Amino acid sequence: MMIPASRGQWFVIMSLPIPSTHTGQHPARNPWILPDRAFTILYGCPEMPRLSHYFLPRIWLNQGRVLYLDGANQIGPLLIAGFARQRGLEPSAFNNLIRVSRAFTCFQLTELIRRVPKILEAFAADVLIVTALPDLFFDEDVRDREARASFEHALEGLQEIATLPISIAVFSDATSFKTKREDFFQKLCNQANQVLRVEARPDSELSFSCEKTAPLLSQ
Repeated sequence: MMIPASRGQWFVIMSLPIPSTHTGQHPARNPWILPDRAFTILYGCPEMPRLSHYFLPRIWLNQGRVLYLDGANQIGPLLIAGFARQRGLEPSAFNNLIRVSRAFTCFQLTELIRRVPKILEAFAADVLIVTALPDLFFDEDVRDREARASFEHALEGLQEIATLPISIAVFSDATSFKTKREDFFQKLCNQANQVLRVEARPDSELSFSCEKTAPLLSQ
């Protein structure tokens, strides 16, 4: 169910799981379909890394390939295998369409982001998914100056990736942190084409509120 909101925004309520075979006439208004060649941020729900999994089957059933930078270290192979079996497929049918790289520190995540153009030369992905950005940069064991410098390098990397023929989706739980680096998330949102706030509702429903929609560079 879609509900109009003010200032050109929109609001939609949907339930899990979403049938991956459904396609809409207006993909940009269906939060489960990532816009082509756009940078989208999804945040607000405590289980954002897990939520990212539910975007995968639709991509794969269209033979899309995913490069997954797992900053949250929560990629679920069993969940992915379940998606395949639910559709009468072997898990390998989906496993061949994803490449996962894990990061355990903000510096590792920045390095992975900066390496994406090189990775794409060997693995031509259609979608880049990143989890725990900028969450990893809130680590208090990392000095503020170093965290900020690394984050700026990550933003530069994302800006470069955004010029490539690939969709980018960042799944973040940044707003649940109490940190002096809260401006990181705002800087990330400033760079995105679309920002969606996800909130859990009763009966396994999720609400998606579009807080920003910007025209794509290709338009």
